[in-house]
Amino acid sequence: MKKGLIALIVLGVFAFGIYQWAVGFNNTAVELKETSVEKWANVESEYQRRNDLIDNLVQTVQGAADFERGTLKDVIDARAKATSISIDPTNITPEQLAQFNKVQGGLSGALKSLLVTVERYPDLKANQNFLELQSQIEGTENRIRTARKRFNESVKPYNVLIKKFPGSILAGIFNFDELAYFKSEAGSENAPDVNFDFK
Repeated sequence: MKKGLIALIVLGVFAFGIYQWAVGFNNTAVELKETSVEKWANVESEYQRRNDLIDNLVQTVQGAADFERGTLKDVIDARAKATSISIDPTNITPEQLAQFNKVQGGLSGALKSLLVTVERYPDLKANQNFLELQSQIEGTENRIRTARKRFNESVKPYNVLIKKFPGSILAGIFNFDELAYFKSEAGSENAPDVNFDFK
């Protein structure tokens, strides 16, 4: 065989190897990113479930004629803010997540305030619809925590793949950007101040 032909074959094998590696990296990154997008959709689905339940809860509570309207209005306003924020799951940034978390935290706070205020209304506390909704909202809060945890678990392998060398080179070529993790709201590391003084 001629030396030129051998060099051409070696070059072809090398090029094919690089091509296979690039295709493998791209396909793995796409699969991992799609898994994260799916997990984020699950997070949003749980938040939507909570928003839907809050509508029913507000309607049930509005039936109590002497109930504090200010507390109810806070919940309604916080829910409106929470549903106004949307995130592109294919390009989640820390800033977007922080804004999303802030409005969702505001809704959680307003909802907790509403549920604490309800303690003053024995008729409302005994209402079967209210009790069922309260139980469903508590269960949904647990589902939200689980969905956020699963989202973060799905982001890690994708971020590791695109950050490790030599994959980081291909990530730049194929425009794979790092996804942000869902983080707790600022100040949530501090113990909450619980006050049961209803006077």
